Amino acid sequence: MTDKTATIYHNSRCSTSRKALQLLREHGYAPHIVEYLKTPLTRQQLAALIAAAGLEVREAVRTKEPLYAELDLADASDEVLLDTIAEHPILLNRPFVVTEKGTMLARPLEALQAIL
Repeated sequence: MTDKTATIYHNSRCSTSRKALQLLREHGYAPHIVEYLKTPLTRQQLAALIAAAGLEVREAVRTKEPLYAELDLADASDEVLLDTIAEHPILLNRPFVVTEKGTMLARPLEALQAIL
């Protein structure tokens, strides 16, 4: 049993997310896995997660996701982006990881080392 806890906002179809989960386990974490596509975050949860990671809202958006262009989000405000991610969680970049050392978007994966 480990006392190292972490939460990963995970998409099992994403190779970076799978690698981040593996890295957490290799470092002795017993991660709580939040499959955010199945259990979407609220707008408030998204705003808090993004802020905790020290990111701008736009940095947390998957701009290469086709839906981003379809919804014409290139010039959208942070408020619109948060509302849209809450409605369409596929637009959230991943994986976000939370440990006792901090919160971060693990892109690139090596960045995750800072909070392990």
